[in-house]
Amino acid sequence: MLNGYGSTILEGAWLTLILALTSMAVAVTLGLLGAAFRLSPIKWLSLLGETYATVIRGIPDLVLILLIFYGGQDIVNRLAPMLGYDDYIDINPFIAGVFTMGFIFGAYLSETFRGAFMAIPKGQAEAGAAYGMSGIQVFFRILVPQMIRFAIPGFTNNWLVLTKATALISVVGLQDMMFKAKSAADATREPFTFYLAVAGLYLVLTSVSLLALRYLEKRYSVGTKAADL
Repeated sequence: MLNGYGSTILEGAWLTLILALTSMAVAVTLGLLGAAFRLSPIKWLSLLGETYATVIRGIPDLVLILLIFYGGQDIVNRLAPMLGYDDYIDINPFIAGVFTMGFIFGAYLSETFRGAFMAIPKGQAEAGAAYGMSGIQVFFRILVPQMIRFAIPGFTNNWLVLTKATALISVVGLQDMMFKAKSAADATREPFTFYLAVAGLYLVLTSVSLLALRYLEKRYSVGTKAADL
């Protein structure tokens, strides 16, 4: 299959999936922090969150990937001698890809989570406090479960975009399925065959993800329509 490159591209597809999942985990963490900062009554925290979201969303992903990967590697190797480490440090493309994609999409998710938190009636938190709950208990027991329901549509869109954007990480040497497809296309001079195969794999991945997230959205929406009425 695919002139003997089928198994190689499938290996790259598995790496792509792992990259997407781990990047999204980082993005969710940064997104929650960014949303908390932007909603904070402390002015400098709010400004920091807004700056993060505005700057990152305003720069193309490829530019950020190249800037963070090569610029970050340069900074690390400049700082290492100051700490007594003289050998050259070569940053792993997978680790660089995970944190770069997570950093980028954390900015997008901060907007998703901010909007989801703002959609929750303020009386919910006030009721929890009236029952004697601490701020942390109110956040995790009352706000987060409701926030998830409001955030799933935006999260779904960001997940689909992030999954497709992982193809950009191949430019820094990560051997994902895009990298494998390009190598196979160069070796066989059949670019259409391999890029079409990769397009099909991305379509399968995003379609399965969409079905799973729509099911999750329905699960979280059970009973809410009647309550809203």
